[in-house]
Amino acid sequence: MGDDHCVIITGGDRPHVGAVALAQARPSLRDPSTVSATTSVLTLLGHKEDVVAHRVAQRLASALNRNVVVCCGIHVDAISPAELEFIDQAVNRFCELVIQEVQQPGASGSASSLSATPERNSID
Repeated sequence: MGDDHCVIITGGDRPHVGAVALAQARPSLRDPSTVSATTSVLTLLGHKEDVVAHRVAQRLASALNRNVVVCCGIHVDAISPAELEFIDQAVNRFCELVIQEVQQPGASGSASSLSATPERNSID
């Protein structure tokens, strides 16, 4: 999408769209020599993906100095605390990998992919 990025994070038992975040890179209000972002989120009623969508959009837009849209929908029936932690760590690692790929010299920056699905038996 030109210099902008569109990220889709789905998974679990029923992938869907639960929240969408849009982050616009801008100079930091505290220190204009650094990049920050303004982020807006739309969340479907009853969904909790807004926190993940906001965090990823904000982090990527700030790190990459680009506009970022994140569509997020993860549903795991009877999710355990360990599974929530796994998803949180997978999303953090995904952000690190996207930033690394886009910032490395010669990277196209057009596509980044990471698939991480928790296996209930491997987490417990």
